[in-house]
Amino acid sequence: MKETLKNFIFAELIYHEDPTSFGDDDNLLDAGLDSMGIMRLIMFAEKEFGVTLPDTEIEPDNVGSLKSLESWIRRSGYAG
Repeated sequence: MKETLKNFIFAELIYHEDPTSFGDDDNLLDAGLDSMGIMRLIMFAEKEFGVTLPDTEIEPDNVGSLKSLESWIRRSGYAG
C-alpha cells in the first residue's frame, strides 16, 4: 500500500529530487503536499483501496506521513 501511495504522491503531487530517499515517517506537508494535493490523494486512496475517508478526519495526524496515511486507510476499513 505504501508504495502505491508513494508512487502516486511523487508522480502527481510533490516534486522530490529522490523519492526513494523519502521515508515512511518523513513529513509530506513539509515536502510540499498542499490542501489540493491532500484532496487528490484522498480521492485516489478511496478509489484505489475501496474505503471512505471521512472529511472530518482530514488532519495532519492522518495525512502527515506515508505511515500515518496508511494507518488511517487501514482504520477506515481497508481489508487488503
